Amino acid sequence: RAYPEAMATVPARRSIMSGRRIFPFRHYRRRPDLNSTPGWEPIADLANTFPAVLRRSGYWTAYVTDNPFLGFTRSFHGFRTTFDRFEKVRGQVWTGTAPAPVSEETLHHWLPPDVRTPYALKRVGNYLGSTGNGLDETQSCAARTYTAAARMLDEARMHEPFALVVDSYDPHEPWTPARRYLDLYGDPAYQGAEPATARYMRTRDYTSERLVRRMRQVYSAEVTQTDHWLGVFLERFHALGLDQSTVILLLSDHGFLLGEYGWTGKIASMLHPELIHVPFVIVDPARRRAGQSSSYFASTHDVGPTLLSMAGVLAPETMQGVDLSPLLAGGRPPRRRYAYGGYANDFYVRTDRWAMMSDNRPLGRKLFDLHRDPHERRNVAREHEHLLDELYHVVVERTGGRLPFYRD
Repeated sequence: RAYPEAMATVPARRSIMSGRRIFPFRHYRRRPDLNSTPGWEPIADLANTFPAVLRRSGYWTAYVTDNPFLGFTRSFHGFRTTFDRFEKVRGQVWTGTAPAPVSEETLHHWLPPDVRTPYALKRVGNYLGSTGNGLDETQSCAARTYTAAARMLDEARMHEPFALVVDSYDPHEPWTPARRYLDLYGDPAYQGAEPATARYMRTRDYTSERLVRRMRQVYSAEVTQTDHWLGVFLERFHALGLDQSTVILLLSDHGFLLGEYGWTGKIASMLHPELIHVPFVIVDPARRRAGQSSSYFASTHDVGPTLLSMAGVLAPETMQGVDLSPLLAGGRPPRRRYAYGGYANDFYVRTDRWAMMSDNRPLGRKLFDLHRDPHERRNVAREHEHLLDELYHVVVERTGGRLPFYRD
């Protein structure tokens, strides 16, 4: 049961790297090179990220990414300098030369009329021009990122102990998977346009169920293509024998709505599991509890304390997450009765039985009984107003006061 305490891309990575709770996004100040969404700011305390702490303790540190924000913006320049090696992978952002021209036929193949907005035409056009028009998967961002990371392993093993962060932006949209992956999920005879992206809105307001079904197939194919290239990296990792001495932690920052609850995209008011339930996998080189799972409420800000503990390095007092490694020895971290976090101006809080979500004021409150309604289809907020107040005050108390709400 792992949930990001802060969303989306940049807030999640601030939480992961710092080991701190980023939500609620107090004192937010918009940065011109980052999205205009609360929480999208640089990491404030660069000296106490988990890679920086490891580096001070004698670890060689590296970061490989195609992430357009951490890899290429001025806001994250300082962060990039805290590593021994930082490799930027082009594709999501193209530097040096312009993307290759893309024909209208190719562009329309990846953008059906329902999603053919001016922004999408520009974004997908630049992406296709940077990644081989979706024809050669070795030019995909996932392939470039994981093969660059695989090469980095050869350098890393010469500098053991090391800490390597591989940050793949895929399977973020645009989705342009190779046909061999599409045919795993859809009709191999399909000849229609492929939705390489989705609009962040209600499906009933812009598209058909048929296109949403294809969107799910395209997304599934993109995930599978990304998994393939992650596998290329892991094959090199194992071939070098690094699995005998190195911890692996696999994590995602958030999910994506593909028609669930009538929406597509990342919708801040729809903080259901499809958007906030993420994979969180720890592979211990001693293979403790291999293949087993835990029902503990894990979160993104637990990454730093956990990895530092497993490396035998003391976590700085600034880190607020918990060390999850006791789970590997059959123990339990400190009790955590609630999972909570937020995205933009909205928050969620979850217990073993209840799931609440609301905007920060709090207006538009929703409540779901997970025992009776595990798929979160029936809002029972009107029947449990006292419980709504109780859960809201839990979040307010634990975050240090009333939640901020930012207007455009």
